Amino acid sequence: MINKLAGKKAPKEILENIDKLIKDYYGKKPDANIQNQKVSFGTSGHRGSSSKSSFNENHIFAITQALCEYRKSAGITGIMHIGIDTHALSVPAQISALQVFLGNGVKCKIANEDGYTPTPVMSFTIIESNKNSKVLNDGVIITPSHNPPSDGGFKYNTPNGGPADTNVTSIIEKRANEILKNGLYDVKALAQNKISKSEFLDIDDFITPYVESLDTIIDITVIKNANLKIGVDPLGGSGLEVYKKINEIYGLNLDIVNDKIDPTFSFMTCDHDGKIRMDCSSPYAMASLIKLADNYDIAFANDPDFDRHGIVTKSVGLMNPNHYLTVAIWYLFSNRKSWKNDLAVGKTLVSSSMIDKVVKSINKNLYEVPVGFKWFVEGLYDGSLAFGGEESAGASFLRKDGSVWSTDKDGIILNLLAAEITAKLKKDPGQIYQEFEKEFGKAYYKRVDAPATFEQKAKLKNLSVKDITSKTLANEEIENIYTNASGNNASIGGLKVTTKSGWFAARPSGTEDIYKIYAESFISQEHLELIIKEAQDLVIKSIEG
Repeated sequence: MINKLAGKKAPKEILENIDKLIKDYYGKKPDANIQNQKVSFGTSGHRGSSSKSSFNENHIFAITQALCEYRKSAGITGIMHIGIDTHALSVPAQISALQVFLGNGVKCKIANEDGYTPTPVMSFTIIESNKNSKVLNDGVIITPSHNPPSDGGFKYNTPNGGPADTNVTSIIEKRANEILKNGLYDVKALAQNKISKSEFLDIDDFITPYVESLDTIIDITVIKNANLKIGVDPLGGSGLEVYKKINEIYGLNLDIVNDKIDPTFSFMTCDHDGKIRMDCSSPYAMASLIKLADNYDIAFANDPDFDRHGIVTKSVGLMNPNHYLTVAIWYLFSNRKSWKNDLAVGKTLVSSSMIDKVVKSINKNLYEVPVGFKWFVEGLYDGSLAFGGEESAGASFLRKDGSVWSTDKDGIILNLLAAEITAKLKKDPGQIYQEFEKEFGKAYYKRVDAPATFEQKAKLKNLSVKDITSKTLANEEIENIYTNASGNNASIGGLKVTTKSGWFAARPSGTEDIYKIYAESFISQEHLELIIKEAQDLVIKSIEG
């Protein structure tokens, strides 16, 4: 159900009390015996709120100490790069992390001028730092992504620049919880007032090298020569200075429609549930920029850590992320002439099958993986994957010469690519997707959430093919049932069922008491709703039986 505040500017009464949030960060002490107060690494690191005792100083002390120990065991002795976004808890969490890293003698680099660092800039920086280094360097990004202003997040990126895999995060998580239970006895921490004087701390300009290299992945000249009117809304996030630097270096004259940095994010319009959430794929959170669509040839936004993109066109308004990924893939393979012919396209199994149809039409190999960008890291790093994208508006791709750019999601290059497409083809990505619909049919896509207990989620996560006894789905014969992804054979943590004209995938949430159903139909909206209804029936029967 859509909240009455959805799409409306956030009223003062719902704004976060920042002083209380920071006071709770230092004052509340989590109980490691309570499940939702433990350290828990989901698909994007540990996230929580200080007021709920799920993201506090003790968490960051414990996680950072566990990370120091992991680095030592893995032989990672180089620079730990640390970046933060604009959430209120990011600054105190960076201070806590530095206390422990420096207390353990770990060399650290942070942004100059107390600046913010987008996730893709950090990934790029890690990769570049390791190119001519005799030791391995890595990084931490302190961000809860598009989550509400009350939240904090802490994510570890390994020396390949990408988010740490579960075999790494599980080690860090387990050790961090041990440290919490032991009352932080093993934590080596420097006093806050000694941070700036530490011999192990350095500051650096992370943004300029990233921006200076953008012309190796995006055709900046085409964009500039087209003299497009481009609107940009950073949504108060960490990449505001990136767009300013792009204007400075390349003279693109991007019109930054909102240059406010405010930890309450008071300038936002509320999301579907009436909460402040900086989700650049939500039409409600993006209402302000959507209103300006007719003023620009192309417009775009990002979430606070800039790993997601939101594309606004004159033709369709805010593009569905699945639609834009499809256009981006088609365009890149049509215009990156230096790319090798055998490069594959990575997609998560809950992304639209329109991608499958377009990839097949251009004779490329599809690499379908479970949910989570981590599955694309290796392929992007070694150059075997030209593109990796997921339905939640996150993607990255290779440079024009086929070499690695970032191994984490990069909302900046996906936004600039939309401008390149518009400049080169004289039509925006929304118009191109409409042409795909004429050729391949219209795709009807939806995600729904349903309540599930801890036990039910565990059952869903461990379903096998034989647990699905039905032969049909929405009046079509079931063609395939997957519990492992077709691309890398990794466990889905749920299942996917396909027919000739549709599919659904079901998987439990890692952080909430719900399970998620993703579904798509190439017949009609009514057929999609029937897929969802029968999918829910199949799931309930399987997890309650």
